[in-house]
Amino acid sequence: MITTLHIKNIGIIEDIEINFNKGLNVLTGETGAGKTLIIGSLNIICGGRFSKEMIRKGETHSFVEMCMYNPEDKNSVDGNIIISREIYSNGRNMCKINGRLVTVSELKEFMSNYIEIHGQKDTQTIFDANTHIQYLDDFIGEEIIELKEEYKERYEKNNQIKKQLKDNYGDEKEKQRKIDLLKYQIEEIENAELKIGEEEKLEEKRSKIINSEKIAKNLKEAENAIEENTIDQISIAIRALEKIENIDSKYEKTAGELKSLYYELEEISREIKEYNGDIEFDEQEREEVEIRLDKIHDLKRKYGNNIEEILKYKEEIEQEIEKIENLEEYNNKLKKEQKQLQIEMTKLAEQISKIRKEKAQILSEKINRELIELEMKNAKINVKVEYNEAEFYENGKDKVEIYIKTNIGENETELIKIASGGETSRIMLAIKKVLAETDKMPILIFDEIDTGISGKAAKSVADKLKGISKTHQVLCISHLAPIAATADYNYYISKKVENERTSTNIKLLNEQEVIKEIARISSGEINEITLQYANELRNKKAS
Repeated sequence: MITTLHIKNIGIIEDIEINFNKGLNVLTGETGAGKTLIIGSLNIICGGRFSKEMIRKGETHSFVEMCMYNPEDKNSVDGNIIISREIYSNGRNMCKINGRLVTVSELKEFMSNYIEIHGQKDTQTIFDANTHIQYLDDFIGEEIIELKEEYKERYEKNNQIKKQLKDNYGDEKEKQRKIDLLKYQIEEIENAELKIGEEEKLEEKRSKIINSEKIAKNLKEAENAIEENTIDQISIAIRALEKIENIDSKYEKTAGELKSLYYELEEISREIKEYNGDIEFDEQEREEVEIRLDKIHDLKRKYGNNIEEILKYKEEIEQEIEKIENLEEYNNKLKKEQKQLQIEMTKLAEQISKIRKEKAQILSEKINRELIELEMKNAKINVKVEYNEAEFYENGKDKVEIYIKTNIGENETELIKIASGGETSRIMLAIKKVLAETDKMPILIFDEIDTGISGKAAKSVADKLKGISKTHQVLCISHLAPIAATADYNYYISKKVENERTSTNIKLLNEQEVIKEIARISSGEINEITLQYANELRNKKAS
C-alpha cells in the first residue's frame, strides 16, 4: 500500500506530504484546490506523461516521491519501496526505484504491477481488450492454472523450434531463396575470374595511361641526354686512357671502370627506349582498364575489401550452401517434433477454452447482478470467448473480450465503446467488485468516478468501493456524501493565499471534521439539517 506521497512544485501544489492508510481513503475539498493535481502526481509517479506547464510558476523543476509498504514484496527494502520522479523545465527526467536510476518506460512498467488509476478521461486498464483474458483467468483461479502451465511449456518450446527452423532455413521458400541468392553470388564472383594481385597491376597501368604524356616527355629527355652527351664523352675518355694504360696500371684500371660504366649506360639507354614503347595506349585499352577496375570495385563493395577477401567469401558461401542442403534431415526431425507439440497444445487449448466458456457465463452473471444494484437494471455484460482454430496464443487459442448492452433493444458492443461517464464508472466498479478477490493489483485509485450518478446509485457505488477496499488499498476523489461517509480515512483538500501565491493544503480529518465535511458536500452548506444527515450516513457506515 502507499504509505506516503510527497509532491513538490506541481501546479498550485508548493510542497505537501500525504500519509495514506489501508482501506478506503477518500479525498474531498474545494473546487480548484488541487484534488486533480494529486491524481495527476500519482499518474506522473506511475510513468505517465508530464507537461512542463505543470511545473509551479517560478520554479525550475517538479518532484514526486512515494513510499509503498509491503514486507512480502521481493522489490522492497525493509518492507519499503521508494519511488521518485524529478522533472525539469528543460525536459530532463530523473526516475528512481529504491535509489536506482531507471528510464520512464522502466518506471511505467514497474508501477503497472502496483497501481491502477481509473478516471473519466483516462484509458482504463479494465477497458483494454487485451487484459480481459487475464481477468477471466484470474476469476477462474486454480482450476485453469495447471492446464495453462502445461500449455505454456509447449508453447515456448514450439516457438523455440520455429526460431530454430527459421535459423536453419527450415521453411522451404526461405531455404530456396537463400540458396538461390548464394548461388547467384558465387556465379557473379566466378564470372569475374579474379586473380590475386590483378587490381594493383591495373591501378598501375591506369596511372601510366593517365600520365602517359608526361612520362613520354621526360623519358625522351633522359634518353637524349644519355645518347647525345654522356655516352659520347665517356667513349672519348676511354680512348684517351687506352693510350696511356701501359705506362701505369692505375690508368688501365680507370679505363676498365669507364668501359663498365659505358656498357651500363648503353643498357640503361635501351631500357628507356623500351619504356617509351610501353606508354603507347589507345582509347579502347584505357576503357577496358576502367571497366575492369569498376567491376572489381563493385565486387569489393559487396563481398570484401580486396580480391583475397572476395575469393575467401566465395569459399565460405560454397560451404554454407552445402550446410543448408544437408540440414533437411535435421529439420524434418524438428518439424515432426513441432507437429506433435501442436497436437498436444491443441488438446490443452480445447480443455482451457471449455472451462473459460463455462466460467465466462458465471462471471457475466455476477457482474450483471452487481449492475442491478448499481441502478443499471437494463445493462447486460457478456464475457465472450472465441476459439481460434488457426492461431496459437500465449494463453491458448482463445480471444476474450467483454461486451455490453446498456439498454433494452440495443445491440451489444465492445466495452471500450461506452460513451456515458456515469455508466462507465458503474460498469468498472461492478467488474472490480466481482474480481476484487482475484485481482492482484494492490492499489486502486478512482478519480471522480461518481460523475453523473446520484441517489441510490451513489449509495451503491459507495458500497462497492467499500467492498473493494477490504482486499485493496483504495484512494478515491469524490463529491458525493455517501462515498465520503463510507471512507475509513477522509482527507480535506483546500487552498490558501500567502504573499500573493496560491498553494494547496491537505488534512486528515478527525471524526467531528468528517461529519462537517459530509454535511458540506451534501448540500453546499453546514447547518443542523445537513449535520443530522451526515451523522445518519456515518452511522450507516459504522453499522
